[in-house]
Amino acid sequence: MKCMYPVSAATSYDVVVIGRGAIGAAAALGMAQSGLRVGIVGPDGGSHADPDGQAGKVSDWDSRVFALSQASRQLLQGLRVWDAMDQSRIAPVFDMRVYPQAGPVESELHFSAYESCVDSLAQIVENRNLIDALNRAIDFAGVTKFESSLASIDPQEKPDALLTLEDGRQLRAHLVIGADGAHSQLRELLAIQADIRQYPQQAVVANFEIEKPHRDCAYQWFGDHGIVALLPLPGNRCSMVWSAPTQLAETLQTLDSTAMASRVAELSGNVLGSMSMITPQQTFALRLIQVPQLVASRVALIGDAAHVVHPLAGQGMNLGFGDLQTLLDVIRSREPFRDLGDPMLLRRYERARREPVQSIKLVTDGLQRLFDPESASDWPMLAYPVQRARDLGWRALESFPWLKRRLIAHAVS
Repeated sequence: MKCMYPVSAATSYDVVVIGRGAIGAAAALGMAQSGLRVGIVGPDGGSHADPDGQAGKVSDWDSRVFALSQASRQLLQGLRVWDAMDQSRIAPVFDMRVYPQAGPVESELHFSAYESCVDSLAQIVENRNLIDALNRAIDFAGVTKFESSLASIDPQEKPDALLTLEDGRQLRAHLVIGADGAHSQLRELLAIQADIRQYPQQAVVANFEIEKPHRDCAYQWFGDHGIVALLPLPGNRCSMVWSAPTQLAETLQTLDSTAMASRVAELSGNVLGSMSMITPQQTFALRLIQVPQLVASRVALIGDAAHVVHPLAGQGMNLGFGDLQTLLDVIRSREPFRDLGDPMLLRRYERARREPVQSIKLVTDGLQRLFDPESASDWPMLAYPVQRARDLGWRALESFPWLKRRLIAHAVS
């Protein structure tokens, strides 16, 4: 790329964040609110403010939504971002009903916020709503934005890490935070080799208007069709995430809006009545990404740059916010003599995140394998034992309210 700016002395920052998605913007904001000089690098992370004031139309709903946990909400409240979002576009989840197969079935797992003594199981937030609030906040906090991409990094350059952007500008930083997603350029430049495993599924997402009220309840169906989740949106609307076997996902992508809505309504046993699409279906590849280290010299990885898990539990964004909360705690509680990029601080962050990330990875990956029809076809002799294990596990969960409460406490924390 041709240099747009003359190369000059590098501009120095306490922290430079790579990546302008929700996790990166929140990291920049948290560090700035901690009294640090912060720069953020990357193209706009997905803000789509409506210049014509048309927000709220059914066609305006963002098909990319997140089920934010209570811990994520508390982080955003601490950053003074939660109340800056459009509250009319946020829906709580007070109940969740999970089924072992498609259609109307008698057996279900019911998770209740009331029975578990929590305010809610999750809050459903659109990506656009979150990003817009974060962008306004980082502008107010004085974070410097660089509308460019990272070209190179020398973490060993003295006295700080030296970053060169594709437009030729150079930055220095005591600490570099990598929040640039699953295909992290920073991770690649640091030669951190990620272990990537493609799932034999793709995520199909879309939003619908529904006939029957959802009553702030989320639904999920497991089966040979993959995993289908219907999440409540404000009003008589819902958002769908269908983790479908690859061939089925490709078929779903070709369906028109009427056929797609009918397919989802039939699979769900018409629990929400008739459905009509308000956003076209989109498809995303699903993968498991693990990295051997979350830190390097003057660098900390967070969010999808650090780990990617199956979306069946809706914990990807919450894991990223958990990374950020831990990193903020480590930075804010550091000893006065420690530099922001001190290896001891970075190791504290890495150690603190290993167990939570590994726990979610084991649960989501294990459930995906347990209900993956392709796995059953590869090992037909195990089909019956696996089916029995599913049934016993299902009954055990439904029979022990204490165990369900423990699962909910873990999910919302």
